[in-house]
Amino acid sequence: MRPILMKGHERPLTFLKYNRDGDLLFSCAKDHTPTVWFADNGERLGTYRGHNGAVWSCDVSRDSMRLITGSADQTVKLWNVQTGAQLYTFNFGSPARSVDFSVGDKLAVITTDPFMELTSAIHVKRIARDPTEQTEESELVIKGPQGRINRAVWGPLNRTIISAGEDAIIRIWDSETGKLLREADKESGHKKTITSLTKSADGSHFLTGSLDKSAKLWDTRTLTLIKTYVTERPVNAVAMSPLLDHVVLGGGQDASAVTTTDHRAGKFEAKFFDKILQEEIGGVKGHFGPINALAFNPDGKSFSSGGEDGYVRLHHFDPDYFNIKI
Repeated sequence: MRPILMKGHERPLTFLKYNRDGDLLFSCAKDHTPTVWFADNGERLGTYRGHNGAVWSCDVSRDSMRLITGSADQTVKLWNVQTGAQLYTFNFGSPARSVDFSVGDKLAVITTDPFMELTSAIHVKRIARDPTEQTEESELVIKGPQGRINRAVWGPLNRTIISAGEDAIIRIWDSETGKLLREADKESGHKKTITSLTKSADGSHFLTGSLDKSAKLWDTRTLTLIKTYVTERPVNAVAMSPLLDHVVLGGGQDASAVTTTDHRAGKFEAKFFDKILQEEIGGVKGHFGPINALAFNPDGKSFSSGGEDGYVRLHHFDPDYFNIKI
């Protein structure tokens, strides 16, 4: 399995997202310019120019026509995927951290960071089919969680919103009223900042990664803890195979440990775990800095990782990967 090295970003990667067909890969980085690549050969297709700060996350509509990006420049932008044209800009008073389209792409959930006297918030925006009719108003604004909300995504049928972040508590909110429906149990939950959250293909469960050096698998409806995967390093990114029972964790080490580790190339690896047995089954090395982003192709036959080193590495699995037995 030789990785394809995709160089185009000048700063650390922050987020990776495949479109639903799995033929395009969108990457976000701290260099202000989201980029789209061909997912089979890693060729760069184009960039989306207009942000004036680090871009923290993105999402792409089901028909691959619209891209939404959230940035530290305190805006969320909607783009035409094919032409790279900016369609609309939502302005906030603080950096926009996480963006996620609803099923049907009629709504987007956006999280904004604490900034000056503002607390962190979750915003629901209605996305107009015609960009000329787009408005700035929020359908709903939820406040409450302390610290940054690193990720918020839609629950089943868009009825709920799942959020997680610096206070290490996963919460489920009613997307109509903004009422808090559930909070993850403190005992079984994460002990430090939750950095990442990704849903299973069918939405029945989701995976969170945390600086407490673990990832956890949760039931979406009941918020029951199903599995825990323990590793030696803080987890910055998580991904789940849509095909096999595999989860992948990516991360780095604490800054204090940087000088003490050996300096050989590409020590940072994406670790694969058996989803059911919670055991590590392998790793893919190669990045020269912590792994900040991971994504599985929807067909489950390839995955990509984005690093602090500014590279995206695209891995097409060898046939023997599909026969791993524990």
